[in-house]
Amino acid sequence: MYGVDIVRACEVLRRGGIILYPTDTVWGIGCDAADSTAVRRIYEIKRRVDSKALILLVADGDMMRAHAAPLPDVVSQMIANPDERPTTMVIDGGRDLAPEVLAADGSVGMRIPREEFVSALCREFGRPLVSTSANVSGEPAAANFSDISSSIIKAVDYVCTSRRDEVSESSPSRVIKIDCNGQITVLRP
Repeated sequence: MYGVDIVRACEVLRRGGIILYPTDTVWGIGCDAADSTAVRRIYEIKRRVDSKALILLVADGDMMRAHAAPLPDVVSQMIANPDERPTTMVIDGGRDLAPEVLAADGSVGMRIPREEFVSALCREFGRPLVSTSANVSGEPAAANFSDISSSIIKAVDYVCTSRRDEVSESSPSRVIKIDCNGQITVLRP
């Protein structure tokens, strides 16, 4: 159903490009999370200070484990029994990623999406994918394609065609920080 769109998006990502795509929450701007040049371009597109870390989407728990320090048991439990609401987990010890996606303390925010399109995109790409809302920093997140400014659309290398006509009242994910001892702190309810 989404095959050609996903293949084209992955081709652009593998060449170091930036894509505009529907996520499990809002429309996002994405790139290969290990490509520093592409990540810096996203900060420029969003006019966002680079001291704010970026959220990553991963295909599954194995991909999350490959790019973070050993996960506390509570993270493994949350992966096995996901909440209904999309939840980004900020965990310690991001690795094999562009330094620009990490917080000052080395932690990284990752989410395993369950929505069909973005799940397939993550699996096909095979590496963590930057996922930041498709808006200039400080403006409202784009729940729908029609909410995205023309400046954002023009700045990316590929605009996914899937789900453009959908209208929803999506909102950004909940964000929780989980320390190495399994202690949970809610960063964004």
